[in-house]
Amino acid sequence: MVNEPDDRHAGHDALAPRLRDTLASLQGGRTTAHTVTEMALARAEASRKAFNAFSVIDWDRALRAAAESDRRYASGQPRLLEGLPIAVKDMIDTRGLETRYGSSAYVGHVPDTDADVVRTLVDQGAIVIGKTTTHEFAWGVTTSSEAFGDTLNPLDRSRTPGGSSGGAAAAIAAGAVAAGLGTDTGGSVRIPAALCGIAGFKPTLGALSTRGIFPLAPTLDHPGLLGQGVDDITVLARASGIDIPESDAWLSARLGVLAYVPPVPPDTAVFSASAHAVRMLRTLFTCEYVDPADLFDGVYDAFAAIVLTEGSVEHFRRSDEARMAAHYSEETRQRLDLAKAMSLRDYARAQQTRHRFRHRLKAMMTELDYLVLPTCACLPPKLDASVASIGAWSGTVRQALMTYTAPFNVAGFPAISIPLWSAGCALPAAMQIVAHPGDDGALLKIAAEIERMVRDDPGLASLHVHGN
Repeated sequence: MVNEPDDRHAGHDALAPRLRDTLASLQGGRTTAHTVTEMALARAEASRKAFNAFSVIDWDRALRAAAESDRRYASGQPRLLEGLPIAVKDMIDTRGLETRYGSSAYVGHVPDTDADVVRTLVDQGAIVIGKTTTHEFAWGVTTSSEAFGDTLNPLDRSRTPGGSSGGAAAAIAAGAVAAGLGTDTGGSVRIPAALCGIAGFKPTLGALSTRGIFPLAPTLDHPGLLGQGVDDITVLARASGIDIPESDAWLSARLGVLAYVPPVPPDTAVFSASAHAVRMLRTLFTCEYVDPADLFDGVYDAFAAIVLTEGSVEHFRRSDEARMAAHYSEETRQRLDLAKAMSLRDYARAQQTRHRFRHRLKAMMTELDYLVLPTCACLPPKLDASVASIGAWSGTVRQALMTYTAPFNVAGFPAISIPLWSAGCALPAAMQIVAHPGDDGALLKIAAEIERMVRDDPGLASLHVHGN
């Protein structure tokens, strides 16, 4: 059962402590898991009311888990993540906790088992405090919802937090928790991380299990991690089985710099922040600009075709027309109608384009260790925006936000987004760092160093303004 707290828990707006700080306080006996969890639940309630960041908050189960963590600390048997509060995206199954997949079609749906990615963290002592909001079935980049209302960006409530893991990003940016689980099919972890000024990590395709996650496009779906910073992600990644190297090999890394992904240019703020960050990187790393010409040919259209085909197959096999008509949003129904016109030939062509792109990307990165590029081409759009114009280019908000992220789902390469805060600007740009498949731990290692460099630079001063 999920209990609602009384009003004294509302309005608690202190930021969540970082994960390592919380672990140190728990291990040192300076706090208890009950206290940490109760504060996280209170902050979650505040972020639900202010930003619609949570769909469900579970006081009873979370506090029972906290009591078990306190018993383990008292007996000297804490697990790796003992007593750490986390949030889980509503696309990911949680045993005994309502999981709606962002849709009114699944209101009241309570899974019998945890998704693998949840079980791994819970078995090591992490405490799930609730489910964060998502675009219906993760099929969108704004975390807007006809059924449950829009999720708002804590940096500016008139703007989208991005999506589809927008609730997780908003919860972290608002300070409810320091980290959480999301999903990323075309940028759904990295985009909201970028727009909310936090870190978001998509590992190599297949590095983390998708069992227990409602599929959007199975050949593109990735579980992902979001955190206040790279170190919070690293704590969860290590517990998830991603090996973090101890060596300093990253110091000799060669970086390829992509200024943009055709045909979408970066807006002025993104270009300026990215160019300044690259100038900083040149003081430590060997950097060379990469010509994007021809590299991304056809990739976005192939991505869209794969999502449309695979996504529709999942829904047509799970639901009948009557249920879809009664409970699915108009946006989702329109996408499913479009899918009916797709042919096997269309899908096969998209997969061939995918194969060719992966080959081109691997060849281009032969002499490079990492790529760096903006995460998104623009700053957070307004909530009601459907189109975007950047220079001479115009298109949908979806294209503006996904063009720089979706290719790395198509290729299956690991990627992480870190914020670039510019002095005098309350909204962040973001840098995306892409590694070779399998180099997930090394990517986190170098991302932490790059994060430190850009955070400490006076030209990219951190301005973290909540709730404009």
